[in-house]
Amino acid sequence: NKLTSFGNSFTGGSVAKLLCEGLPGIETDWSKWKLFFCDERLVPEDDPDSTFRLYSEGLLSGSTPLTKDQFVTVDTNLGVDTAASDYESKIREFFPGSEWPTFDLLLLGVGPDGHVASLFPGHPLLNECQLWVAPISDSPKPPPCRVTMTLPVINHARRCVIAVTGEEKALTVKKILVDEDDVPCTRVKPESGEVTWILDTGAAKNLE
Repeated sequence: NKLTSFGNSFTGGSVAKLLCEGLPGIETDWSKWKLFFCDERLVPEDDPDSTFRLYSEGLLSGSTPLTKDQFVTVDTNLGVDTAASDYESKIREFFPGSEWPTFDLLLLGVGPDGHVASLFPGHPLLNECQLWVAPISDSPKPPPCRVTMTLPVINHARRCVIAVTGEEKALTVKKILVDEDDVPCTRVKPESGEVTWILDTGAAKNLE
């Protein structure tokens, strides 16, 4: 597979493992890549919960020619509000003058409750329509302090890829794709882009 890209935004969890296993095998001009994060947990970079740690160990260990400066990272030493505004400023440098950024690709996972990035069911951040990156200090999934891209940012991407694995997510996938329950993932609808789902057999079992 040959892939040429500019702005890719990744999330953590099981999706990170899939990427770190799959990306080294593609044919691409790595020098053109810039990698952002859909969300990040406010923990030190060496913490097991750090999304950047997952990718740095998986993609900066010699398996790809990517360098650390190709990752646009969240400053997790800052308070949650400042970290969010600081990260938004970093992203704005790559999309000067834009009302919303347009990423080439956003890769998202889905939680058992249907959350994407750090946008959780029933949370006020689902209605955020001004910020590119928002702080969250009451995440129902630990750690509580995170920063996350907002739905308008997600829905301005050229392509959103939603990857789900495991039979334990099968009911969630059905609620989203068949029942169209109002969970955050159901609201991923790029205005001028596309959504692609990648499911393994377990995650897709209730779609048969």
